[in-house]
Amino acid sequence: MQLLQQRLDQQGQDHRVINASISGDTTQGGLTRLPAALEQFKPDVVIIELGGNDGLRGINLQSTRTNLAQMIELAQQSGSQVLLLGMMLPPNFGKAFTEKFLGMYKELADHYSLPLVPFFLDGVADRPEWMQADGIHPNSQGQPTMLENVWPMLEMLI
Repeated sequence: MQLLQQRLDQQGQDHRVINASISGDTTQGGLTRLPAALEQFKPDVVIIELGGNDGLRGINLQSTRTNLAQMIELAQQSGSQVLLLGMMLPPNFGKAFTEKFLGMYKELADHYSLPLVPFFLDGVADRPEWMQADGIHPNSQGQPTMLENVWPMLEMLI
């Protein structure tokens, strides 16, 4: 988020980045916290990057989709624009499940006419030196690439 704030500042954008996420959170946790965050911060843009932990925990895909849909609707109803960031699961979850999981983000983006970053960690997840020891979370070396993955879609909204 710090890199995003720096980019906005460098471009003379009058936006403040607020990170309302909690590491390791699920879509249910995000959905639970979102109404208060929308009320408190009244954001112009909400970036939703959740679901990966749901998949890793084997949470029912329909529950994840429903939670994401509800977050999108809440954000839109509050007057915020939404940018959806997709995630992928490791291949050991099976081809059918990982394809359905990835497809969920495109379906939601299409249904709600949202800009979508198909895979937030594109160009990062396949570089072990840019990932933490768990192999799931990026380290600081991957952050600039993640910003570049998001920036074109975010720039359209601001």
